Amino acid sequence: MTKKGKYRVGVLALVIGLASAGIAAQQTDIYFLIKKNFSIFSEAYENVALEYVDEVDPEILMRNGIDAMLETLDPYTVMFSESQNEQAEIMSRGNYAGIGIEAGYRDGEVVVIAPTEGGPAERAGIRAGDVIIAVDGISTEGLQPEEVNTLTNGEVGSEVTVTIERFGLGQTLDFTLERQRIEVTNISYAGLIGENEETGYIRLSQFGNNSAEEVRESLIQLTESADLNGLVLDLRDNPGGILQEAVSIIDKFIEPGITVVDIRGRVAEYNQTFATREPVMFEKPVVVLMNGGSASASEVVAGALQDLDRALIVGEQSFGKGLVQIVKPLPYNTSLKITISRYYIPSGRSIQAVQYTHQGRNDVVMNTDSSKTEFKTRNGRTVFEGRGIEPDIVEGEEDLSIVEIALLQQGVYFDFATEFEAQNPSFEYTELPDDVFDEFRVFLREREFTFKTDSEKLLAELSTELESVDGAQRQLETLNETIEREKTTLFEENESDIRRSLFLEIISRYQGESGSVKAGLSSDPEVLKALEFIYNTSELNKMLAGE
Repeated sequence: MTKKGKYRVGVLALVIGLASAGIAAQQTDIYFLIKKNFSIFSEAYENVALEYVDEVDPEILMRNGIDAMLETLDPYTVMFSESQNEQAEIMSRGNYAGIGIEAGYRDGEVVVIAPTEGGPAERAGIRAGDVIIAVDGISTEGLQPEEVNTLTNGEVGSEVTVTIERFGLGQTLDFTLERQRIEVTNISYAGLIGENEETGYIRLSQFGNNSAEEVRESLIQLTESADLNGLVLDLRDNPGGILQEAVSIIDKFIEPGITVVDIRGRVAEYNQTFATREPVMFEKPVVVLMNGGSASASEVVAGALQDLDRALIVGEQSFGKGLVQIVKPLPYNTSLKITISRYYIPSGRSIQAVQYTHQGRNDVVMNTDSSKTEFKTRNGRTVFEGRGIEPDIVEGEEDLSIVEIALLQQGVYFDFATEFEAQNPSFEYTELPDDVFDEFRVFLREREFTFKTDSEKLLAELSTELESVDGAQRQLETLNETIEREKTTLFEENESDIRRSLFLEIISRYQGESGSVKAGLSSDPEVLKALEFIYNTSELNKMLAGE
C-alpha cells in the first residue's frame, strides 16, 4: 500500500472511531438521563404516595402520571390497563357491542373517524368528522380517543347518548343509540355498476385479516361476470387496519418489484420497506374513492396508487394519519401502544397531517398550504406532503340539513320502514313512489314530528326576555308563524334527499344492506363522477400522465 493510501485509511479509521465514540456518548447520555430522571420521579412518587396530607391511591396516582407523560407525545400512544387490554382484544376480533364508531384526534378534539356501515351511529346520522362533545353526559375534554371508544361500548341492548358538534351547525346534537353487536366486515359490498353494469365496484370497510384475499376473490368474480371496463375501489370511511393487507391489495394493480411504502423511525429494527411481488391482476382503469374518514392503511393504498399514477383519486381530503403503532406488553397484564415510525409512500412523502411538538398535551403544529413540501409522482405530477392524501378530483356529499338530521335522530325513517314492511309483502321499485311519500307525510303528522331551527331557538330566548314588554306578544306570534313557514319550506327544499334516504331504508328491508348499498350507488355523486372517468379512459389517462 502506498503512503498516500495508508494516510487515507488512517483518516477513515479516525472518522469511524470518532463517529462511534459520538454514538456511544449519545447512548451514554440518554441512559444517564433516563436513570437520573427515573430516580427523581421515583422519590417524588414515593413521597406523595406516603406523605401527602390526604391518602391517595398509589395505582391511580401512577396511572395519572403515566397518562400525563404520554399525552405530550401523540393521541395514539397510550397505556392499556388489564380491562382495556381485554376490550382491545375484543375490538381486534371485529365483534363487539357498541354503536359502531371509531374515534380519532383532530385539531385538539375527539372526532368520529368513520362510522361502521350499517351500525347504530351511521343509521342515526352520525358522520365522519363529527366532534364528540360528551358520552352519557361525560365530557370528552381531556380524554383520549381510546377512552371515548370505551365509553361508547357496553352491554348489548343498553343505550348511550352521544353529544356531537357538526361543522356548519350552530348547535350541538344529541343521539341516543342502542348498543348492538357490531360485526365489521372487510368488504361490505362488491358488484357491477354503471348503465350497462360493466364497471366493477368494491367497497372495502376495513383492512382486517384476509381483506386482500377477499379483494382478490371479488375481482375474480367480477371479471367472470362481465367484461369489465374498469374498477371503482371505495375506501370512504375506512379507518385503516393491517398494513400488510394494504400492501397486498396494492399488489393487485402494480407490477412486481415496486416499493409502495416505507416505515421509518428512530429504531432501525422497526424500519421496513414493502414492495410488490405478484404479477398484475387487474390492468383496466381504476378510480379510488375516499373522504375525511379514510385513514391510515386507506391512505397508504390511495397514496401509493396516486404516486404510481395507477389510479385516479376522487372525493375529499383524507384524515391524515401516517403514524405507525405497535403494542408492547408490560407487567401485570398491561400494555403500551406506542408510535414507533411513520409511513412514507412511493413519492417519498409522509401522509401525516400534523406534527406533534411534545411540549404539552397533544400540542400540534398544523401543516399550512404555504409550508407543504412538493413531491412528484412517477409521471411527474405534483403532489404534496403533510395534508393526508388530496384527491385528484374533488367531489363530496352535501352536508345534511337540520330537517334531515332530525329525521335520522328521531329514527323516523327506520320506524316508517318497519311499519311499511309489515303491511307490504313486496317492494319492486327503483325510486320512491309518490303515494309512499304521501304516506310518510301522514306518518310524520301522526308522530307529531318536529325539529328546531336556529331561528326558533333564538326566538325562544327572546320570548323569555320580552314576555313582559307591551305589544311584544303579537310580534312574537308573527315571528313564530314565519318560522313555521320556514320549516315547511325547508322540508320541501330537501324533499329529494329525504325521498332518497327513505327509499334506501325501505329497500334495505326487502333486499338487505347490500341491496340498499347497490340502490344508493346509482345516485351517489362520487360514484357517478368516478364512472365519468371510467367511461372516458382517454381523459383519465391524460390526468394520470399530468397533461
